[in-house]
Amino acid sequence: MATEATEATTKFQSPDFRPVPSPPDFHPEIMVSAHDGLRFWQFMIAGSIAGSVEHMGMFPVDTVKTHMQALGSCPIKSVGVRQALRSILKSEGPAGFYRGIGAMGLGAGPAHAVYFTVYENCKKFFSGGDPNNSIAHAASGVCATVASDAVFTPMDMVKQRLQLSNNSYKGVLDCIKRVLREEGVKAFYASYRTTVLMNAPFTAVHFATYEAAKRGLMEVSPESVNDEQWIVHATAGAAAGASAALVTTPLDVVKTQLQCQGVCGCDRFKSGSIRDVIRTILKKDGYRGLMRGWVPRMLFHAPAAAICWSTYEALKSFFHELNGSGSNNLT
Repeated sequence: MATEATEATTKFQSPDFRPVPSPPDFHPEIMVSAHDGLRFWQFMIAGSIAGSVEHMGMFPVDTVKTHMQALGSCPIKSVGVRQALRSILKSEGPAGFYRGIGAMGLGAGPAHAVYFTVYENCKKFFSGGDPNNSIAHAASGVCATVASDAVFTPMDMVKQRLQLSNNSYKGVLDCIKRVLREEGVKAFYASYRTTVLMNAPFTAVHFATYEAAKRGLMEVSPESVNDEQWIVHATAGAAAGASAALVTTPLDVVKTQLQCQGVCGCDRFKSGSIRDVIRTILKKDGYRGLMRGWVPRMLFHAPAAAICWSTYEALKSFFHELNGSGSNNLT
C-alpha cells in the first residue's frame, strides 16, 4: 500500500509546478554579534586611531578643565569656564590651549590600543555568548581601564603639568627628564591608584550605557540601522561619555591635584592618599571644589566619546570588509 501511494503521488506531480513557499512573517531583529571576530592587531589599530582622534580633537577643552581643577596659587582660581578661557588667552594666547598636546599624542594611541583590545577580548570571555549582558560590558570596561591606565598615566601626568600656565618645563622631554631627576619614577604613577579608582566606575558606566543606548537606538528604527550606523554610535557614545564624566568628576579633581602637585604653586601633599587630597580640597574650596571642572569635563567627554566610538566602529567595519574580501580571494 505504501508503494502504491508513493507511485500515485509521483504520477500526479507535474514538472511545470513548483511548491510556493508561504511568505515569511516580517519580524525585524537586531543581530548583535557577541564578539566582532577581528584580529588582535586590527583591534589595536582601530582603538589607537580612535583614541588619538578623540583626545587630539578635544584637547583645548581638556586644558580648560585641568586649569580649573588645579588648586593653590596657580593662575586660575575661578571655577567658571569663561574666566578660565579668558585667563588662558590672556597669559599665552590661543597656543596655550595646546600646551602638552605632544605628550597626549605619545600616550593616547598606545593606551587606547590596549584599552579596546582588552575590552573586546574580555567582552567575548565574560559575555558567554550573550551580547546583551550589561554586567559583562561593565566588567570588561574595568579590565580595559586597569590595563590602559598603566600605559597612559605617565604621559597624562606630563600632559597636565605642561597644560598649567607659567610652568617651567620647556617641553615633553624636558618635563620627563626633570621629573625623573627631581622626583623619581614614582612621580609618574602618583595618581595611578586614583586614576584606576576613577576610571573603573567611569568605564563601567560608560560601556554599559553605550551598549544599552546603542541597542535601544537600533530597536527604535531597525530598518534604517545600516544606513545610520554612525549616528547610532555617535549618539550612544555621547550619552555614555556625558553620564560617566559627571559621576566621576570628584575623583578626576583628586587625580589632577596629585599630578600637578608642586607645579607653579599648586599644593604638594605629604602622602598620596585620596583621603588627604579630599580633605585639602574641602578645606580650601568646600564641596563645590570636588566638582570643579564638571562642565568642561562633560563638554569634553560627550563629543569625545561620540568621535571615539563612531571612529572605532567605522574602522571595525572597514576591517570586517577587508577580512571578507581577503577570504573571498582565497576561495
